[in-house]
Amino acid sequence: MEQYINSFPGREITIDGKPHLYFGGTSYLGLQTDPEFQELFIANIKTYGTNYSASRKSNVRLTVFEEAEEHLAALVGSEACTSLSSGYLAGQFVVQHFNVPQYRAFYAPNTHSALYASKVRPYTTFTALNIALRQHISEKPDVVPVVFLDSIEFSGSNYPHFEGLRSLPLKRLILVVDDSHGMGIVGRQGAGVHQMVKALGPKELLVSCSLGKGYGVQAGAVFGTRQRIDHLTRSDFFGGASPASPAAMATLLHSQHIYAEKRDILKQRIQLFLGLLDHPKKLAWMPGHPSFSYSDMALTAHLKRERMIVTSFNYPNEDASAMCRIVLSAGHIPDDIQKLALAVNPHLS
Repeated sequence: MEQYINSFPGREITIDGKPHLYFGGTSYLGLQTDPEFQELFIANIKTYGTNYSASRKSNVRLTVFEEAEEHLAALVGSEACTSLSSGYLAGQFVVQHFNVPQYRAFYAPNTHSALYASKVRPYTTFTALNIALRQHISEKPDVVPVVFLDSIEFSGSNYPHFEGLRSLPLKRLILVVDDSHGMGIVGRQGAGVHQMVKALGPKELLVSCSLGKGYGVQAGAVFGTRQRIDHLTRSDFFGGASPASPAAMATLLHSQHIYAEKRDILKQRIQLFLGLLDHPKKLAWMPGHPSFSYSDMALTAHLKRERMIVTSFNYPNEDASAMCRIVLSAGHIPDDIQKLALAVNPHLS
């Protein structure tokens, strides 16, 4: 059931005039309601304005974009990076780049719609994907296969071990990974999965992502080789799209101490929750990630009665199955986590 509110949800939201603990969304570090982060963002708005209404190819250019992109590339471990106004646009940017005859798109199980060029169905298993890829390579060796997948798709099939990915003929294909739910959260210093996947040896790797989930700013990014990023940024798509807010990029650049502190807090909250659960294996979760998925709608209803709201809706459309997920945040205090575990445990017995 939809709940309408009038402000950004922090650790609490008000429903029917009553406070509820909120364990949903994707504000993993709780930055959007963090006073220090807000003050830094406000200061950057005063410097850069609320929006940058110009092309990145304009003859007048702000240096903060390149500074933030160089920082992100160094953090992630890629040769280059470019930014856009959203994670969805970043995904579509890459998709459209490869939507030409010399490439053929393949979709891994549970791939996010941000990586679709049209209405397509991802392969239901990596076994089926592997068979299709090898057949394509045998029959059309001059058409490079491009495999799209989500790094974190909440079933645990990909991150952290990427077992299905390892079965594919990686040296013969380009890999495009949406790391929206990993960037800023998992990996060394929140660098996401780039280095983990690169170590598997694909022919080429591109990573696209939202910067809104882990980094708390409205923006997206694409990581890849310098040659590929140069090619992407020379396109009409890039020149015609409005960039991310420069205030957002400046805030990302200058908030490294906040990100590090919040990641440490989030790690503590995850460990506390797992330690309090009687049967943690009855929830689907991944090491180091604050989301805990389940399929029992009765648990959602029970938590609502206990004044706790979680993510629970049909995604990405009404015809899809319900997505039920408990999401912890660095904004939660230990007492919130204890109350959550007490409410969840009877339904996992």
